[in-house]
Amino acid sequence: MNYKNITVAGSGVLGSQIAFQTAYKGFEVAVYDINEEAIGKSKERMMKLKENYKNDLKATDAEVDAAYGRLTFHTDLSGAVNQADLVIEAIPEVVDIKVDFYQKLGGVAPEKTVFVTNSSTLLPSQFADATGRPEKFLALHFANTIWINNTAEVMKHPGTDMKIFDEIIDFAKAIGMVALPLHKEQPGYILNSLLVPFLEAAELLLVKEVADVQTVDKTWMIATGAPLGPFAILDVVGIRTAHNIVQAKAAATGKEDFVKLAEMLQAEYLDKGKIGRESGEGFYKYPNPAFADPDFLKN
Repeated sequence: MNYKNITVAGSGVLGSQIAFQTAYKGFEVAVYDINEEAIGKSKERMMKLKENYKNDLKATDAEVDAAYGRLTFHTDLSGAVNQADLVIEAIPEVVDIKVDFYQKLGGVAPEKTVFVTNSSTLLPSQFADATGRPEKFLALHFANTIWINNTAEVMKHPGTDMKIFDEIIDFAKAIGMVALPLHKEQPGYILNSLLVPFLEAAELLLVKEVADVQTVDKTWMIATGAPLGPFAILDVVGIRTAHNIVQAKAAATGKEDFVKLAEMLQAEYLDKGKIGRESGEGFYKYPNPAFADPDFLKN
């Protein structure tokens, strides 16, 4: 692997984490998003990440400042990728948006550039042709809070060059991840094959009015000893991501429960600015959510 210059396309919650972690490990990182507003929010996230790294990893001021110094920010795609050895795509989980992005990316990125998608539920083969370089394209999926939950699922599609697959495994290790190779395409990879149905089951209990958010989470936490319930996890993932996944499932299946769930998430949460932990409110209010109260698990 001879990657030095990395571009992260999409500066949302996870995109910002990927960019900062990569810069923290010594790579030059260009952060791309579609407008200055999105870039401004990413810079705010980076400031919070500096504090997280100091608190959680005991990083020094000098180390986090050096990491931030290796970041550049762009709203012009061509400028963001003109030196890129690797582009990590972390844009919304919507097929049409990703296809359009890869078609544009393939037209401006250098021939040497490898593309990876951080898609959480979609398969790389869905976008391989759109990239114009299917042999240099695969999936590299991170878990949220990547400086602590440092998994990196590396999944190829049938047309991926094995040399590139091995290089991405090496890259994942170089940025402090535990590389988890998947040799066959699987929707949801390993993590989300387990996590998405779990979160979906909780959301359906809510939309069917079986139980409220806190009762569902309390049940899971008491019965399993887990530190977080499914709705607390959804606040970390982000309700916008959850909505995109549910909306796609509603469109694919036409099932009334998923249609109602997508509508509820839009009307009751996204339209009201409740997008999860990042915004200060989702299913819970932060920084002092109810589940963190010592009495939450008591009768």
